[in-house]
Amino acid sequence: MRNKSVILEARDIRLAVDLIQLGARLQLLEVETKLSRERLLKLYKEVKGVSPPKGMLPFSTDWFMTWQPNVHASLFMAYYRFLDRNTKLEGLELIIKAYRLYLEKINRAGMETVLSLTRAWTMVRFFDASMLQMATCKECGGEFVAHAYDPTRGYVCGLCHMPARAGKTRRAA
Repeated sequence: MRNKSVILEARDIRLAVDLIQLGARLQLLEVETKLSRERLLKLYKEVKGVSPPKGMLPFSTDWFMTWQPNVHASLFMAYYRFLDRNTKLEGLELIIKAYRLYLEKINRAGMETVLSLTRAWTMVRFFDASMLQMATCKECGGEFVAHAYDPTRGYVCGLCHMPARAGKTRRAA
């Protein structure tokens, strides 16, 4: 029995380190591992060299609806749904693999990472709670994240109908 608990703790430590390296917030680590808060704080400081950020996790679906976050969230969900249909991955492993594919694509394209692992994890939970759905763009045929129960007939995505000020941020300048 003792060996099993040591093995499970080692698995949780490896998982926590992976999640921290991918940018997970402390609250995500607390939900997904059985490690104590104190242990997670020490691990976080050891891996990142700084204390974890404070504050609450994102809890609104609205962030995913603005044009740039929506494009990134939709890209992540495309990977997530593909892996869900075509692999035996599930739960957190599925989220991590889809997030790594998202990061790989964004980095290869030389783009800024907009979607954090914590937001991706939260978004999956929003889908599981039927707070979000996918909508098919009538112009490009792509599938995009949308509020649940919003009408999707005639939906046009943020790429086909880009806002006038899209990309004109201080950061872009």
